[in-house]
Amino acid sequence: MNAPSEWADKDFYADLGVSSSASAEEIKKAYRKLARENHPDANPGDDAAEARFKKAAAAYDVLGDEKKRKEYDQLKAMLRNGGFPGFGGNGGAGSAGGFRSQGPTSGFDFSDVFSRTGGGFSEEGGLGDIFGSFFDRGRGTGRAARPTRGADVETEITLDFREAAKGTTIPVELSGNAPCTTCHGSGSRSGKPSTCSKCSGTGFVSEQRGAFGMSQPCDECGATGKKVTDPCSACKGTGTQYRKRSITVRIPAGVIDGQKVRLAGQGEAGPNGTPSGDLFVSVTVRPDKVFTRSGDDLEVTVPVSFAELALGDTITVPTLDSPVKVRVPAGTPDGRTLRVRGRGIPKRGGKAGDLLVTVRVTVPSSLDDAAKSALRTYAQAERDSGFDPRAGWAGRS
Repeated sequence: MNAPSEWADKDFYADLGVSSSASAEEIKKAYRKLARENHPDANPGDDAAEARFKKAAAAYDVLGDEKKRKEYDQLKAMLRNGGFPGFGGNGGAGSAGGFRSQGPTSGFDFSDVFSRTGGGFSEEGGLGDIFGSFFDRGRGTGRAARPTRGADVETEITLDFREAAKGTTIPVELSGNAPCTTCHGSGSRSGKPSTCSKCSGTGFVSEQRGAFGMSQPCDECGATGKKVTDPCSACKGTGTQYRKRSITVRIPAGVIDGQKVRLAGQGEAGPNGTPSGDLFVSVTVRPDKVFTRSGDDLEVTVPVSFAELALGDTITVPTLDSPVKVRVPAGTPDGRTLRVRGRGIPKRGGKAGDLLVTVRVTVPSSLDDAAKSALRTYAQAERDSGFDPRAGWAGRS
């Protein structure tokens, strides 16, 4: 939601009520608490609460992203140390950000900042973009402003085990900034924002200072390069409206409990037609009465009789789809796991894990006279054959 050029005058840590040393989990908890307390659905008509909600969302958009947070911290540190010539300090601060004093006439060595390789920041991303917009080696900027984007949104869903294993689609209700239905997100009543005359559409204004071309975000258009001269009455020129919307989320097969699914461009709409943020769906999976899983393997425990293990048999076993027949070899011990290839959790590429079938003997709680007589006859025959189930156990010979 915030472009790096907008970060200089923001205190995102204060907006969330956390310290700059707060952990990612502490930042997340603080954001959720503020979002829950100030959500417009819970405070209808309360403009102050809505403003606090949006401020918290903007702060979390930066601090909740590891890469953005690092860039933000580095930028704020340099501003505190006077690291930008013309913005306080001594015209460029000592060692901050790789600036090195070269004496009274040689100025600064920016090679560390703009290095495309090695330890400096890249010109094509990160803080290199921020520095590049201020110091352009006398060439003028020649670059368009990086567009802002909408805030990322996080929501939670709960799935049955089999839905998570096989994949599903589920409707999700969201509340937040969406493109204005009147101006289709442009913010302009005519749908055609004008090119900013002050920056000629670049989003930056330049000033030559000695050997350097100094650039800074255009304050006329907010560094967008466009200016709305005929604001839409429905959204007051912002291009967005706060409303509820429903989207269908496709959950891929094989998601696990606690996994997050990212849907690019399904977050809040950006201002004046800029890109939307992303939607992150956190998945909770309910346990199943029959199945568990180990990686991509599906596990099931099947009750069997002693006779089925001793004599061998073919049993029917459930899967995520239709049941399968599994052959139990004669003499199979209780607790043995049999493997059925390719009937487990689906993987990418059309393959699947295996079905792991563990057999467990179930003992009847009661027998009729005929069954008891037959079992006694068998037990005697077992003893006569010399079979001892405890042979070799606990030191027995």
